[in-house]
Amino acid sequence: MSVLTRKFSLFSLVVALVVSVVFSSFGKASDSAEEGSAFNASEVIIHHVLDDHTWHFWDGHYGTLYLPVIVYSSERGLDIFSSKNFYDEHHNVVEYNGYKLDHSHIYLADSGKAVLDISITKNVAMLLINATLLMVVFLSAAKTAKKNSGKAPTGVQSFLEPIIVFVRDEVVKPNIGHHYEKFLPYLLTLFFFILFGNLLGLLPGAGNLTGNIAVTLTLAVFTFILTNVNGNKAYWGHIFWTPGVPLPLRLVILPVEIVGVFTKPISLTIRLFVAITAGHIVLLSLISLAFIFQSIAVGLVSSLIVLFINLIELLVAGIQAYVFTLFTSLYIGMATADHDHH
Repeated sequence: MSVLTRKFSLFSLVVALVVSVVFSSFGKASDSAEEGSAFNASEVIIHHVLDDHTWHFWDGHYGTLYLPVIVYSSERGLDIFSSKNFYDEHHNVVEYNGYKLDHSHIYLADSGKAVLDISITKNVAMLLINATLLMVVFLSAAKTAKKNSGKAPTGVQSFLEPIIVFVRDEVVKPNIGHHYEKFLPYLLTLFFFILFGNLLGLLPGAGNLTGNIAVTLTLAVFTFILTNVNGNKAYWGHIFWTPGVPLPLRLVILPVEIVGVFTKPISLTIRLFVAITAGHIVLLSLISLAFIFQSIAVGLVSSLIVLFINLIELLVAGIQAYVFTLFTSLYIGMATADHDHH
């Protein structure tokens, strides 16, 4: 009982820290309200949700991490410099070396032409952190499993193994069938990448990785390619020449089936993007209420609601990883099924 109490106390402390840090990150915006300008909640929320060339943690000289800018244009070639050059001592946006920054997009200052931007932005940095964490955790688990072969799992392995077995036996096997092993590595990677990305996104100051539509679209495209490359004759036959249907109806069904091939990855993209982004927006909107009304009472009430929603967001993080993997398994299973009819 004492162990459970200590764990709950630690968890409560972490959640309270998350809320306090998020509230403190709004301090700069609330200061502008004291100077005479109204607090702009939408601007603050969008700034937190969207990608950026800087990574802001807290106010102050050392509270912002300036990320490397990597741009290419036919006129100027390849340029690499720090995003700090786009800001003066008062953190106002300025031009630098012939480039200008406008709403997180970089243009040539003289012609206004967009450049090829392959910078390490906040979400790219989060992506690298997520991938590194996955490698460290699973290499550690693999090392432990190899060392304790034939014994009960311990350490990280004891935490990951039940999840891996659940995904394999309850998600992948039932939907793909006996040839599931070919696709299991991809599906496990997909599940844990989304799960870790969702959980990291709940930390104070973290980037909105899985709430970025470019990331969710890339994952959906991988699923789209894997599904259709492995599609068998029966799968393509159902799309282009649906069996058991009169010829006139086949001509009607054909465009519907073709559209359906592309709506599957689109639905995967939008579902994950909307679910994660909506959660962030709701939390930030509730936090904004304290600064809009400038009331301690409203701040206390919104804090309690934010604590509760944070708990729900932990559940959503797992559910969204499960749903994305489940539908991917289902689409692969439909494309590789041995029977003639779905």
